[in-house]
Amino acid sequence: MEQSIHRDPALFYWILFPISIVMILTGVLRHYATVLLASTPKKLDLPAIREQRSLLRGINLRNNAHAISPSSFAARKNYMITAYKEGSFLKDPGSRGKAAPNPMTDPAAMEGMMGMMKGNMAMMVPQTLIMSWINAFFAGFVIMKLPFPLTLRFKSMLQSGVMTRDLDVRWVSSLSWYFLNLFGLQSVFIFILGNENAASQMAQQMSQMNPGAGASMFQPGQDPDKIFQSEAENLEVLEHEYILNGVEERLLRYLAAQK
Repeated sequence: MEQSIHRDPALFYWILFPISIVMILTGVLRHYATVLLASTPKKLDLPAIREQRSLLRGINLRNNAHAISPSSFAARKNYMITAYKEGSFLKDPGSRGKAAPNPMTDPAAMEGMMGMMKGNMAMMVPQTLIMSWINAFFAGFVIMKLPFPLTLRFKSMLQSGVMTRDLDVRWVSSLSWYFLNLFGLQSVFIFILGNENAASQMAQQMSQMNPGAGASMFQPGQDPDKIFQSEAENLEVLEHEYILNGVEERLLRYLAAQK
């Protein structure tokens, strides 16, 4: 027998809609607050750009080695390994073998940390206020029922704040609706703000996991020379297999099989 609950229809309009609208508006405000708080990235000088692009060149060579002939791969491989080991691509060759500078004394690293703190504030403060608002006014309400069946594993996710053991798992509490909106409005934010937006909770978490993406391939405190040495070892142990080896025989076998 299907479980039914007599609910006031006004719950749908006075709880579900307000939570959804507030979450969307908060995401839009978070996006513009993040844009305003973001500091303008400093332009890198030519040696720093060369250092980063040289590392990227070695990574691309490893990932796309199958697309070039053995002779071309060997020439590129030998050149990159020799340059990596000799430190030819380093921004400051005189710093080889020295300890990495303290990130706390690096102005660029400190600026990056401040930017990360601003992003955390723009993400945590609105969510704390909304969570307190929902707990104060909408705690314990069951607002909707999903039209498709679910397993019991979804019960704790969909019925937060409703301490009932026998309630059908398809019923959704107001607190769970908040969490579903928190992680499920990415498509709405892309439609409103575009792909490059800072409104999504998942986008904020990804940017916090990799705050230096797009700005610098070397994180504060990392030694570029050690990274180059590691990339040289990766190239040395790479086994090259040309994708066009034996292509004539493969083509003839394919044509023969089609007859």
